[in-house]
Amino acid sequence: MAYNPSSCSCFHHSFCLLFIIFSFPYFFLTKAQAAGHCRTSCGTIPISYPFGIDDGCGSPYYRHILVCSDSGFLELRTPSGRYQVRSISYSDPHMIVTDPFMWSCQDGHHFRATRPFSLDTSTHLTLSSQNDYLFFNCSEERVIVQPKPIFCERFPDRCDSTCDSASYLCRHLPGCAPALGGSSCCSYLPKATESLRLMLKYCASYASIYWRTGVNAPDDQVPEYGIRVDFDIPVTTDCLQCQDMKKGGGSCGFDTQSQSFLCLCNQRSNVTTYCNDHSSTTSHSKAGVIAGTVTGVSAAGAVGIGAGLWYWKKVRATAPVTCGVQSNENRLF
Repeated sequence: MAYNPSSCSCFHHSFCLLFIIFSFPYFFLTKAQAAGHCRTSCGTIPISYPFGIDDGCGSPYYRHILVCSDSGFLELRTPSGRYQVRSISYSDPHMIVTDPFMWSCQDGHHFRATRPFSLDTSTHLTLSSQNDYLFFNCSEERVIVQPKPIFCERFPDRCDSTCDSASYLCRHLPGCAPALGGSSCCSYLPKATESLRLMLKYCASYASIYWRTGVNAPDDQVPEYGIRVDFDIPVTTDCLQCQDMKKGGGSCGFDTQSQSFLCLCNQRSNVTTYCNDHSSTTSHSKAGVIAGTVTGVSAAGAVGIGAGLWYWKKVRATAPVTCGVQSNENRLF
């Protein structure tokens, strides 16, 4: 058979086009990952150790706990759902979470069904003791609702079973004191989680109120609606070395497969100690550690390349060879 330059050119260009179409997502991903980094904010909320919103960043204890939504809102992921995070404090480690199902001033005496809120105890998250819980329109046949005597302040263990109907917060609802109208309110902070679930079962709704520090700190405490969740900051020698500006100023992270510590450096491969320690470079590039939310695209790119190569081999086997181509406990309620 005579050599046909136009046939060779046509086959070559067709394969090149097919190869580009299938492999473009993969190369785009590789470039994006290579230039990737641990995002330091979501909306107006700063993200720093021990948290991370990119996989491989921060501490593995909090892996997949925080999510930055497509609309730019930071959310806490728990067994009971995803809740918007209003703020995070790293100096006094806690975050304020909003539960859209709990009672608000706008509801007045119209109560909505409330869903359970829970925390995963496999993480280092706990409900803060600075939270107060108010319950509305409780069944007095099922719940002991009465004013707590003054001695309860000195002997709280004697008053655990009582939901205080004369509490300060019931008489001074933050931002909307008269909102309840004729509905009843009581304040209850039991030690057993099961009793909290029962409270919700026999009461119309609830509200969580935390106490934040006001302008005249530390004596000035202001009540606000929300759930305060405390967290621990794991401190390790490796992380302190990694963050040391004299040693390169890296970010603390971890290998997404082994969850072992990695120091994430800006312009070079990740290391197991600190960025200026050139002898400890690992085989994991930052692109491989920070997978983000585009793993599916990577898989698609790999499949695309495989499909392209298969197609090329099939055509090449039947066409004239004319040229070469190349993955509950601690419940509130």
